Amino acid sequence: MSGQLPSLEELRAGGKRPLARLLSRLETHRSDGETAAFLDRICGEPLGQVVGLTGPPGVGKSSLTDALIRAYRDEGRRVAVLAIDPSSAISGGALLGDRTRLKTDPSDEQVFVRSMAARDRLGGLSDHAVAAIAVLRCVCDRVIVETVGIGQSEGDLKQAADTVVLCIQPGSGDSLQFMKAGIMELPDVVAVTKADMGALARRAASDVKGALSLSKGDDRSWQVPVCEVSAHAKEGIGELVAHMTRHHVHLSETGALISRRRQQHKAWFCDMVRTEFGQTGLSLATRAPATWLERAQEAPFASFAAFSREISNRLGM
Repeated sequence: MSGQLPSLEELRAGGKRPLARLLSRLETHRSDGETAAFLDRICGEPLGQVVGLTGPPGVGKSSLTDALIRAYRDEGRRVAVLAIDPSSAISGGALLGDRTRLKTDPSDEQVFVRSMAARDRLGGLSDHAVAAIAVLRCVCDRVIVETVGIGQSEGDLKQAADTVVLCIQPGSGDSLQFMKAGIMELPDVVAVTKADMGALARRAASDVKGALSLSKGDDRSWQVPVCEVSAHAKEGIGELVAHMTRHHVHLSETGALISRRRQQHKAWFCDMVRTEFGQTGLSLATRAPATWLERAQEAPFASFAAFSREISNRLGM
């Protein structure tokens, strides 16, 4: 790999350019031994909260992301946005280009926005996105990951975000569909968007609370809050930010944040193995002895690089 990888101190002190340069290199050199070691090193020094926004297309995630950027910048925080878009069948690139839909100030060095293709995932997180999140959460105070919200994206987000926010649109019937699909087990916060629709928004919030009462999330000590927000009318944004902050404090105080991130690292490793070597490769990685999974909780990227070398040597590749 040509050139020297920056130090974490240089990334934190720098602006958008060094971050963009590093993320571009990760897309082509993620499995390189030196790069994998770098990623694992910074994984151990997370700085900010990773917030995942998901929900169906048209629910208003981009407008909400804009509002959250402004709220965080008003608090003096450094913010990064990773917008995961569906891939073009022709070029493989991001089809919607979420960067073009966000109204950020190009001169603000404390706001970094990156659009990334989901590759072969239906709205989910590619392995490039996972590496990008690992970097961004070590450099920025808040990282917003916005997915297109179809297919398996909600489950993928749980493997990457500290706090998952499910966005629901009034009058769309989303709450009933999500209840049927079991998606209500995944969010840490629910945001009913377009609250300026009045009675429809209140009805949607009530439906969601009912759906949540029937679901069983993985954290019984946290009661998922439901808030009504309107990016257009600038209503409820402060309440949403407060809920997300309170959830992060809850995770930190209970020790669940460390546990969640260790489980995420293991999930990242398994996902990268499955993507590269299929279900057969994953079976080899997860069968006893389970040392691969143990290592992955601390060093997912180096573990994947080592596993790839071992499998390639076995196959004579």
